[in-house]
Amino acid sequence: MPPAAAPAPAVFTREYRPHRALKDIHFDFDRSSVRPADARILDASAAWLKANPKQLLLIEGHCDDRGTSEYNTALGERRARAASEYLGTKGIDRERILLISYGKERPQCEATTEACRASNRRAAFLVKEK
Repeated sequence: MPPAAAPAPAVFTREYRPHRALKDIHFDFDRSSVRPADARILDASAAWLKANPKQLLLIEGHCDDRGTSEYNTALGERRARAASEYLGTKGIDRERILLISYGKERPQCEATTEACRASNRRAAFLVKEK
């Protein structure tokens, strides 16, 4: 079995685009484990990826604004890796997957509410054709 996907340099990620079939998953504060509700989202993503084998996948790991940049970059990578590993258990070839962590640098929401912070604790999925 090949090793888990290596982090992707940002220069190689520009060609990747969101797809409506691939939904973000979210994480609990300071955690990188896939939650049961998010596992169902990943199951649907795995089914779509199996039906579209020419699509390469980029998983972005994101965090909320708490913690240092270094800590959040590492946490974002663990989140992206957790999603990648889950998809691997569903039969998605990890060689199709690239990972990148943005830590807290690309928030969806900038308010300091818990709902906003929760929306930023995510893994986002983008694709491009081989």
